[in-house]
Amino acid sequence: MFLKVKSPVFIDRLTFMVDQPQSQKCLLRAVLKDDTGIVCGAMETEMEKDQQELYWGGLNDLPYGVYTLEVSQGKDEMKMRLVKRV
Repeated sequence: MFLKVKSPVFIDRLTFMVDQPQSQKCLLRAVLKDDTGIVCGAMETEMEKDQQELYWGGLNDLPYGVYTLEVSQGKDEMKMRLVKRV
């Protein structure tokens, strides 16, 4: 796993902790889907060399509930369940 979400429960933004900082810039893609599989948000960003944290804001308009976060970085992919709360 190359990223960890600081908390699996969020309100208006997600904070990612980078497990293994890269020695060079790399592209990170993230997709947030609701429990029916509909894409509710997507982010694509270039991570800087040795970057430790990454923020995804603007999620306050999403309804409360359970979401699946799909993250990919090159060939590495991961999925995790998240909960949006009040």
